[in-house]
Amino acid sequence: MANTIPNRQAICDTLLARAARDKDIVVLCSDSRGSASLSRFADTYPEQFVEVGIAEQDLVSIAAGLARCGKKAFAASPACFVSTRSYEQAKVDCAYSNTNVTLIGISGGVSYGALGMSHHSAQDIAAMAALPNMRVYLPSDRFQTARLIDALLRDEKPAYLRVGRNAVEDVYTEENCPFTMDKATWLREGEDVAIIACGEMVRPALDAAEALAAEGITATVLDMYCIKPLDKEAVLRAAQKAKAVLTVEEHAPYGGLGSMVAQVVAEHCPRKVKNLTLPDAPVITGTSKEVFAHYGLDAAGIAAAARELIR
Repeated sequence: MANTIPNRQAICDTLLARAARDKDIVVLCSDSRGSASLSRFADTYPEQFVEVGIAEQDLVSIAAGLARCGKKAFAASPACFVSTRSYEQAKVDCAYSNTNVTLIGISGGVSYGALGMSHHSAQDIAAMAALPNMRVYLPSDRFQTARLIDALLRDEKPAYLRVGRNAVEDVYTEENCPFTMDKATWLREGEDVAIIACGEMVRPALDAAEALAAEGITATVLDMYCIKPLDKEAVLRAAQKAKAVLTVEEHAPYGGLGSMVAQVVAEHCPRKVKNLTLPDAPVITGTSKEVFAHYGLDAAGIAAAARELIR
């Protein structure tokens, strides 16, 4: 049965469960509790919820202030806005101050497909990763999202977490979801091509590897949910085993996962690296699946890119 639970709901479910015994957890929204699936949290724990309104700069600064008072602050807003409108506050109030704030970019990537470039967040990985002290995470499914939220509740450092709007096909199960903080998860191992993906691209990358296997092409698949800090050890191990490396991300061509992987591979283990991304142009309008298929970011497109890369 297809999954109907989006990652944003997994965030709410996890925070709801933990807030029952941890009154230091506080959630903030910028008039986005519905979009972030956080309405149940607001209704259940109104004293631990702050509605800021459409004021993303205030959202981040208030979250940072609460964190400096000992609270575990989770601030949710559309990724296209929290990564741009409040960039200075993320830089100064969270990253520079090394403050315990988790910025949750909801409806990331091209989730708002029909609304166009103003609502797409195809630059957020590059922008947030450029900030010292700011970690960047793109979980691949609801189970990994829950594990990540649990891990973030146990530390005291700033982070940016991006999730999409729609439910995505499961990569893991509740019983089998291996997770180590800041370490990539190995989904397959092969010797022809290493496919390194993040976020919603992990499931189609895994499906592409399975299609390639039927043709006798073996592929490593890494779920690199931790883009910063990048698991360099995993990148190098995968690259050393393969003839070439293919990265896949719902992001612009510059400054994202592909750029980081290429830097590591070029310095330590030279291999041909291809970055499969959104274009350096306004993206077409349509549903996420339509956009992915158009730009070769579905299983068929990833498999085709891998074939071409090792040809």
